[in-house]
Amino acid sequence: MVRVRVQRIESIRDPDGNLGKRIELVEERIVPKFVIQPSSEEAKMVQDMVQVLQQQLPMMPKRGQLSFPKMVLFLTEGEYESLGIDFDVNQTYELELSGNAITFKKAP
Repeated sequence: MVRVRVQRIESIRDPDGNLGKRIELVEERIVPKFVIQPSSEEAKMVQDMVQVLQQQLPMMPKRGQLSFPKMVLFLTEGEYESLGIDFDVNQTYELELSGNAITFKKAP
């Protein structure tokens, strides 16, 4: 079982002109944290400054997770409705591949 998050949903048209959806799923993995002790006072000062910048600037987020592309679904409107899942951006699902089936369960 793999935990995936809906990263993007776009409206598309298939080659026949039928309206559909493109759904991008990414796998999220927790990054183990380990502490690196700087060897000098200057290095510790730089490390502290970077931590402050990560807290203050949205363009330098502090990441506890890494996302990896996992699956892209191209579905017509009919296929999407028959799947029976209402995908939402940033919603997390448990993806299970077994035999000839792919199942999605909303993650708690």
